[in-house]
Amino acid sequence: MAAVAGKTALLLGATGQTGQKILHELLQSPDFTKVGEYGRRLTDKSSLPSGSTEKLVQRAIDFENLGEAGLKEHKWDVVFIALGTTKKIAGSAEAFEKIDREYVVNAAREAKSSAPDQRLVYVSAQMHHRLSSILGASISVASHLAVPPRPRAYTHSRSKGLTENALAALGYSDIIVFRPAFLAGTERGPKQELLISIATPLFSLASRFSNNAQIQISTLAKSVVAAGRFGSAALPASAQATKVGSEGASFTLIDNPGALALASEGQ
Repeated sequence: MAAVAGKTALLLGATGQTGQKILHELLQSPDFTKVGEYGRRLTDKSSLPSGSTEKLVQRAIDFENLGEAGLKEHKWDVVFIALGTTKKIAGSAEAFEKIDREYVVNAAREAKSSAPDQRLVYVSAQMHHRLSSILGASISVASHLAVPPRPRAYTHSRSKGLTENALAALGYSDIIVFRPAFLAGTERGPKQELLISIATPLFSLASRFSNNAQIQISTLAKSVVAAGRFGSAALPASAQATKVGSEGASFTLIDNPGALALASEGQ
C-alpha cells in the first residue's frame, strides 16, 4: 500500500504526552485533510497551532460504551492509537490492563471500517527484558543507588504484548506497531522526580552507545505520523521494519532505532 495523501486520520489518546505531539504533527501535515480526536478528554483548541484546527473533529467518548462513540462515522483511512496508562495512575493492575489493553483493542475494533485498505498505527512500548539488556551497566548502577526492581514493568510489557497480538487479529489491512524505548521530554509527577532524576542521566549516557536507549516524544510523534503516511509497503529501509506475528495476525514492527531514523526520512 502506497503512502497516503489527502486522507483522514483518527487519533485515540491525544491528551497523553505522546498523543499531544502526534496530534500537532497530524494537524500540520498536508497529507491528512481531516483529523479526528476522540477520547474521554479533549484538547483545548487554543493550545493547538494557529490555523490548524479547521480539519479537526473532536468528540468526547465513553470507552465503556463504544457502541455510542461514533467511531465508524467517518471511515478513517488511518487509525492512530497512543492510548495507555500506568498502574499507578489506573489504581490497580486490573484497572491498568482494562485501560491499556481492553480500551485499546475494543476502540480499534469499533473504528475498523469495511474499507479494504484501512491502516492502524499503534504506539506500544519496548519489552522490559530487551531494555534491561541494552542498559546493562546503567541498571546495575541504579541498583547500587537503592532503586529497587519494579515488577510492574513486567506487567506493563505483558499487557503491551497481548495488546499487539489482539490488534493484529482484528483484520486491518496494514498494522504498524512502534516499540519506543525510554521516552525523553515528558513531564513527570512530583513523586517520580527522584527516580527520573536518577534514570534520565543513565538513559542519556546509554544513548551515546546505543540508539535503543531513548527517544524524544517529539521525534517519536514525527515517526508515527510518517508511518501512517507511508504504510508498511512504502517504509524506507532506514525504518528497519520487520514483520512479526503469526499468519493472519501479523504486523509491522518498528523498534527505537527505526523510529529515530524514520523521523528524519518522513520530513
